[in-house]
Amino acid sequence: MAEHAEKPKSDVDEDASPRPKRQVPWGRVKDQAVGLIAGIVRWVGLIFALILVLHVIFVVGGANPDNGIVSFVRDWSDGLALGFKDLFEPTDEKLRVLVNYGIAAIFWLVVSSIVTRIVRRIGGATS
Repeated sequence: MAEHAEKPKSDVDEDASPRPKRQVPWGRVKDQAVGLIAGIVRWVGLIFALILVLHVIFVVGGANPDNGIVSFVRDWSDGLALGFKDLFEPTDEKLRVLVNYGIAAIFWLVVSSIVTRIVRRIGGATS
């Protein structure tokens, strides 16, 4: 009767085959990470350019400088204009802002586009 004794139950069934380990597609993960970084760089450049364009619109349109939104955009645009803020100095204030901050906005679009391409090229992403 010892032959018919019950086997002790274990947490792991020895007869079951082990589960195959999932393979991580590292190439796909790398491509997604590169795409994410490139997308972030592109969006940051677009947001910077948008802030500069809004500043131009507010100045040319004669927006109230004491308004919270206008002052917020003005404060950010002064930092984002870099060396372009006083590149040209025509006597008309609106023309000065249009030209200098417009050039700064174009600069951010071009730089973010170039950096995005560099990130994709270094990362090996094809698109």
